[in-house]
Amino acid sequence: MKQDEFERLMDKYGEVVAIIRKSAHDLHEHVNQTYDKVHPYGFHLDMVANAVKKYGYVVCDNEEDVVPLFFGAFYHDSMEDARLTYNDVKRTAKQWMNSSQALMATEIVYALTNEKGRTRAERANDKYYQGIRDTAYAPFLKLADRLANVTYSCSNSNDANSHMRIVYQSEWPHFLASITSDKADVRYTLPREMITEIEGDIIQ
Repeated sequence: MKQDEFERLMDKYGEVVAIIRKSAHDLHEHVNQTYDKVHPYGFHLDMVANAVKKYGYVVCDNEEDVVPLFFGAFYHDSMEDARLTYNDVKRTAKQWMNSSQALMATEIVYALTNEKGRTRAERANDKYYQGIRDTAYAPFLKLADRLANVTYSCSNSNDANSHMRIVYQSEWPHFLASITSDKADVRYTLPREMITEIEGDIIQ
């Protein structure tokens, strides 16, 4: 999709995206989740959505996918961190989308939900990454999530952020390979510009 067309569609659906944003912010606030123990969790969700605004035109296939794409950005942690079930997410999505859009949005959230595990590696195992590679827009949104986390960790200095910058740097080759799909469909692709932006922060 051309960038100007994507921008036009963001304007067209801006009102519903704003409602979805508030709903996701309220959800995470309700479970008292914060980001870096400093910000409301909506701070992170907005960073992910901002990556969609900036790069979404590269992967977005058609108008019908714009709202599910933003829903995925704002709700990507809702099952993992805010205790929603798959059916909860689908029911929520149906408030603003038709059935096929709601299914796409829910599948994105499901794909981005970590597996059960004791360690970071167990939670993001091969099955988890396979689910991302097999779900339209999930690789892009996982990269948007990583971009948000890397940008924050590299621009704030405390022990936790310094540690996570090292983690992201060490994980990068495996992470990128793990979310790279072999599907030709544009919805499964990763914008080269996003990859370059991340590497500019962590590969120094």
